[in-house]
Amino acid sequence: MATFTIKTATNVFHRHHNNLTFFSNNANSKRNFPISQKKSLRLVPKISMSATPVQTFLEKSAASTPNTALPIMVNSCTGRMGKAVISAAEAVGLNVLPVSFGVEEESGKTFEVGGREFLVNGPSDREGFLESVLDRYPNLIVVDYTVPNAVNGNAELYSKVGVPFVMGTTGGDRDLLHKTVEDAKNYAVISPQMGKQVVAFLAAMEIMAEQFPEAFSGYSLQVLESHQANKVDASGTAKAVISCFNKLGVSFDMDQIQLIRDPKLQVEMVGVPEEYLSGHAFHMYHLASPDETVSFEFQHNVCGRSIYAEGTVDAVLFLAKKIEAKDPKRIYNMIDVLRAGNMR
Repeated sequence: MATFTIKTATNVFHRHHNNLTFFSNNANSKRNFPISQKKSLRLVPKISMSATPVQTFLEKSAASTPNTALPIMVNSCTGRMGKAVISAAEAVGLNVLPVSFGVEEESGKTFEVGGREFLVNGPSDREGFLESVLDRYPNLIVVDYTVPNAVNGNAELYSKVGVPFVMGTTGGDRDLLHKTVEDAKNYAVISPQMGKQVVAFLAAMEIMAEQFPEAFSGYSLQVLESHQANKVDASGTAKAVISCFNKLGVSFDMDQIQLIRDPKLQVEMVGVPEEYLSGHAFHMYHLASPDETVSFEFQHNVCGRSIYAEGTVDAVLFLAKKIEAKDPKRIYNMIDVLRAGNMR
């Protein structure tokens, strides 16, 4: 459930201003990654004596539930976003492989996700694990919803083995992230925001900032964002919107963002429904003229994770088409996905 509002009214800032690592073949080998398996591919490979544990697990899984659709691997499958993406991907018929990367305490264990058993590998031998999966499914695309401090290491590994990926995890060193992928000339969709409608709003903000620079010069800005308590970093979406306001002439530093992580405040002050305390994204931006006689409010509130999961699946399908068309190996973003159309 998502809501978007743009209004000129008194807001929560005036009322409560004081409350406030994870995965291929030779990286140089030439591979195609079609949306569906080509007839020339061997759909059921022979089981060899040298099969790795993960390959054996995948072969048993494939035998019980055959699926020749585009294979994806969702890293952090036990996380809330991982589960949401798996559900959304299966709903459109993608082949979600029952393997994933996780934390050390999950290593070597299986977990039930959506009625299926998933084998999780910890931080050790990530490359060997991913190579085994890629050997079995050479047109693999990885989806990453791990943690901020794993972003750069994961991207480096994906790029090293040459596996295309969708990075939905926020945080990390974003400049280094882009450099890593660009230097490796790998296919990737990278975006701090996977919700298509939110991305469209951000695109509109970018257009306004580009065409009307300094339009809000002299205005003051207050920003409040509320997310589930375990989100450790500030919203990447809020930072992107603030960047647009900066171009529009508003002076505001990122460390001025008011982060609301206390469930009690989220319900009583922000208005988050209790059933969505564990998964929501509320953003409020309040602009005021120097004499405070004019004010603007922008809000975009999301309950649940389906908007992000569906956008992620669209990003996977978009990337698969780029690969099949042999388009340039580069970083794409959700604006590219939106412009390509054909979304559900």
